[in-house]
Amino acid sequence: MKIGKDSVVAIDYKLHLGDGKTVDESEAGEPLVYLHGYEEIVPGLEKALEGKSAGESLKTVVSAADGYGDYDPEGVEEVPRTEFPEDLEIKAGGILSATDPEGDEVDFLVKEVRKDTVLVDFNHPFAGKELHFEVSIKEVRAATPEELEHGHAHGPDDDHDH
Repeated sequence: MKIGKDSVVAIDYKLHLGDGKTVDESEAGEPLVYLHGYEEIVPGLEKALEGKSAGESLKTVVSAADGYGDYDPEGVEEVPRTEFPEDLEIKAGGILSATDPEGDEVDFLVKEVRKDTVLVDFNHPFAGKELHFEVSIKEVRAATPEELEHGHAHGPDDDHDH
């Protein structure tokens, strides 16, 4: 079976940013499993995998626009220190989480801690960067009706989180 919309795909991958140093990868023996065509992985990688089959491997370079998007300077904000819990230790370089107005959890980088404010960056760490993937396709199968209804792949024995 070839990878296409509504297929469940399992891949092993390594990601670097052009320097060969791995910045993300699947765990050994635990491939990334996703539902193809549902924006669960970056668009450029999804396009590169389209039409491939289990057993194939590929190397692909994904532009920032087809990856995590361009770096948005407006994603950097100065937030009053009073907006953070009093007992929270805040350090430059740290990653913190907040809840957005829609109730989703959003991670952000602390760029600088100032006297009364904290400079934070809501951009994805790989925003504005070219992504270099090495991928090995482990499995391709048709999605079940439940997976299609839920919009994501389920694990063995129909395991999944909601």
